[in-house]
Amino acid sequence: MERVTVDTLQDDVAAIANIDAVPTILEVICRTTGMGFAAVARVTEDRWIACSVRDDIEFGLKAGGELKVETTICDSIRNRREAVVIDHVAEDAIYRDHHTPALYRFQSYISMPILMPDGQFFGTLCAIDPRPARINTPHVVGMFKLFAELIAFHIDAHRKLAASAAVLLDERHASVLREQFIAVLGHDLRNPLAAIDGGAHLLLRRAKLDEASTSVVTQIRKSVDRMAELIDNVLDFARGRLGSGLNLQREDHALLLPTLQHVVSELRAASPGRTIETDFALAGSINCDGGRIGQLLSNLVGNAIAHGAANRPIKVEASTDDGVLRLAVINGGVPIPPDTIEHLFAPFFRAPRRATNQGLGLGLYIASEIAKAHGGTLAVTSTEAETRFSFRMPLTES
Repeated sequence: MERVTVDTLQDDVAAIANIDAVPTILEVICRTTGMGFAAVARVTEDRWIACSVRDDIEFGLKAGGELKVETTICDSIRNRREAVVIDHVAEDAIYRDHHTPALYRFQSYISMPILMPDGQFFGTLCAIDPRPARINTPHVVGMFKLFAELIAFHIDAHRKLAASAAVLLDERHASVLREQFIAVLGHDLRNPLAAIDGGAHLLLRRAKLDEASTSVVTQIRKSVDRMAELIDNVLDFARGRLGSGLNLQREDHALLLPTLQHVVSELRAASPGRTIETDFALAGSINCDGGRIGQLLSNLVGNAIAHGAANRPIKVEASTDDGVLRLAVINGGVPIPPDTIEHLFAPFFRAPRRATNQGLGLGLYIASEIAKAHGGTLAVTSTEAETRFSFRMPLTES
């Protein structure tokens, strides 16, 4: 008999609420299938709890709401560990007389089991609509399977972190375990991420999507790119803390200007509503890891976009003079408090005034580590007039 405590259920619902990708997943499901209601549900022997919901048909169920498990199809899905897909209830030999469609008045239905890596059943990823829908296709079923696997992966990571925090009371041991776990997490996350990117690419190539669906799938691929950047930051952090250090590939004659221009161009395209001005005065080639310097600039400009005033331009300056490479990113906005500046380059730190879930709090830390690896420094000053991040690196003979 399955034994799940109230605290465990609350933790599981909270774990889903903390997965930033879930609302996007539910939106993609509704847009791609044309169905009006989608949800992630925690299902046990006697409970059915909505963890996250998208409701475009006024079904009336909100996150945290419950249904009687015996009135749902999810109970049989929990027992069989198999998806149920119904294009049109009225024409379905198995479910046309079933009590659940009659009770909740839907004609199309799909529910995919969310199975943990150890085989444990967590719940379902499901969607319903009062109208028939063509959903019993390899593309739709495959998409649901990929999303269910991604959700299971996040839940498992959440549980492992919680278990680690509970068992290791000693801060030093907890810190070591966290860093080792992050290193494993960064590598293992690439597999489901690649699956999502491949599925989205397949949809764009082979599925006949309308303009809105194409836009959503394209956004998924952009999100995959963003997640890949986060993974790279996590791995850089893990390598730096676990002893191998930040990896540099310095070149004697690196042409840094094209790299910086390319980084700025990409950021302008990603944030068309923001103005990014440049003033580059770089003389010849530089002994450095151009890719890492580009990463440093990207992290600094990304920080300026996230925290700077939207109505003020972001300025990027780079120059070589007096045997020093100077690179600065300047933005306007509310000045950073002195007590925040003290911790700004610490890993996993995010300023309280911007308590969002837009990143892991590693961008500025990685930028400072790149500066140190080059024998340079990264500093910040912040006043009512401007906030300026300044990177300085001594030039060596090429």
